Amino acid sequence: MDLQLKNKVIIVTGGASGIGAAICKTLAEEGAIPCILDLREGDGFSIVVELTDPVACRRAVEEVMKRWGRIDGVVNNAGLNDGVGLETGGEEGFVRSLERNAGHYYQVAHSALSALEDSRGCIVNIISKVAFTGQGNTSGYAAANGVRAELTQEWALELASRGIRVNGVVVAECWTPAYEKWISGLQNGTEQLKEIEAMVPLENRLTKPKEIADTVVFLLSPLSQGVKGELVHVDGGYVHLDRRAGG
Repeated sequence: MDLQLKNKVIIVTGGASGIGAAICKTLAEEGAIPCILDLREGDGFSIVVELTDPVACRRAVEEVMKRWGRIDGVVNNAGLNDGVGLETGGEEGFVRSLERNAGHYYQVAHSALSALEDSRGCIVNIISKVAFTGQGNTSGYAAANGVRAELTQEWALELASRGIRVNGVVVAECWTPAYEKWISGLQNGTEQLKEIEAMVPLENRLTKPKEIADTVVFLLSPLSQGVKGELVHVDGGYVHLDRRAGG
């Protein structure tokens, strides 16, 4: 299926690895031009940037405009589950977690807004399921993802009259390099992974980054023109289905 994304310029934060890299690869397969904003270089056009720095974010977006002359979409994806809990955090760590995991969602979208209005483009925000389920010892990350979800619906309303569509994709248990590293660092990682997989209703397996990417790219496409302000869960039913019914 032609998703009508050929030569569309799409910013992807955190596009050098994991879900972001899968999104960039799928965009490229559709003929789009992914522009990676990350702490390290990725495959394709990349700008190395510290996303917690608002000035650096703005300059990175300006650099995309200087190179390509347009921006058709923004995928806000970068983030880190940093383990800032209620007991183990403190005000400074909590605020830092919000900056690291939500601040740049606002700043990149704000910096690209004029270009998105010109192109009648799209924003897709990647959101962790912890915004809705919690996890324990992740106050900062959970709060930041709650912000991501609320910004998605706020922006969808604010920008609808300008022809800019905004949606979110909610991720639960997804097999990324970061997830693999976390599992391998556990004493009982293999057993823990089996327990997590058993709680995913669809096929008792973790979501694949490609499955997230396919949904994101569809939401960036004109073929999803009627979809606005939605939080699409790509999680094998993890959040909304009774996990005991899996398998």
